[in-house]
Amino acid sequence: MPQPPRPPADAAPQPPAGGPPARALDGILVADFSRVLAGPLAAATLADLGAEVIKVERPGTGDDTRAWGPPFVPDPEGPAPEPDGDGAPRRGTAAYFDAANRSKRGLALDLGDPDDAAAARELARRADVLIENFRPGSLARFGLDHTATRAANPGLVHCTITGFGAGPGARLPGYDFVVQAVGGLMSITGEPGGTPLKAGVALVDVLTAKDAATGILAALRHRDRTGEGQLVEVNLLSSLLGSLVNQASGHLATGRDPGPMGNRHPSIAPYETLACRDGELLAVAAGNDRQFRALTQTLGAPELADDIRFVRNQDRVQNRTDLIKALENLLAADTPQTWAERLTAASVPCGPVNTLSEALALAARLGLDPVTPVGEGRIPQVTSPLRLSGTPVTQPSAPPRLDENGPALRTWLSGPADHPLPPRA
Repeated sequence: MPQPPRPPADAAPQPPAGGPPARALDGILVADFSRVLAGPLAAATLADLGAEVIKVERPGTGDDTRAWGPPFVPDPEGPAPEPDGDGAPRRGTAAYFDAANRSKRGLALDLGDPDDAAAARELARRADVLIENFRPGSLARFGLDHTATRAANPGLVHCTITGFGAGPGARLPGYDFVVQAVGGLMSITGEPGGTPLKAGVALVDVLTAKDAATGILAALRHRDRTGEGQLVEVNLLSSLLGSLVNQASGHLATGRDPGPMGNRHPSIAPYETLACRDGELLAVAAGNDRQFRALTQTLGAPELADDIRFVRNQDRVQNRTDLIKALENLLAADTPQTWAERLTAASVPCGPVNTLSEALALAARLGLDPVTPVGEGRIPQVTSPLRLSGTPVTQPSAPPRLDENGPALRTWLSGPADHPLPPRA
């Protein structure tokens, strides 16, 4: 069967006359066979950049995260949900699913069904990128492993995401919480002597999604030059270890395991939360001697910057206990909000400890437009953090309902390979 045409290596997206601006990944088709968070979020990032993404899910239940609630989002075209005790819907699709599946088309395929498996293979043959997070080796029986997809589609960028790689850890299930534990992150999170804590979000999945997107973009650039696809492998444990940066480097330099320090930084002081009036917290990040001097001047105690215990950063780290006691005695005179205004005016990095709603409100005040609507009756999306002047990110559309685009996509997959994707409804 002939291969779908590839753009020439030097082709660049061109906006249609009078139409919307070109996107960086216009013309790229992504087959998203992944589930939960890391893979779907990587695919959503590619959709932000203009790629067409087809999300493949198992019929009936779909992606696991559709059921990870509450909170749930009612289906605008489905029956009215029964309210829970607090008035929130307890049926529908979980808000968790929406967080990582914007701007995709929905296709339900049962890989155990011969016809559906054939459609999945045809999708892989037509795609530019395939993303999956099945256990290593499990896709071979469906002809969707990298060996098979590369043979059918030499230009395919096949991204596989695992928990612990394809070697001895291949059979270990990759869940963010477990990787935070075994990967060392929990050992440095929390208060000294306290219970090890996870981050307040599935941080490892998010980091892995960014690594996957980076690898895919590099592989697409290689394909632009050579016409050849390749296998992109990322795993949660390696992404976590790569994100430990200074903590990992410090361990490799000394052989010592770092421990939890609460909100304190192991190598900078003051770089932590400090108590103000009524014990409310202010985050202060004085990263150099100049900023520390400005801090002491604003607090009305410039002599602290000349105290032999606090003159240099390494002195302040060594004498952190005395330093923090002196600073908190001064900060107790006012609120975090007032101090933040004064210190920011003096170019001292700081800020109050906001709730999520306060953080979104701050971003809005700063003109960052942090929330984007995606349609009536659907919860909005957090705006993509990417800003590109020549190829702006796409306006997101609502995440797909299960198999929302299935009939049109199955018809397309059964037809000639050179036919374009059907337009969205």
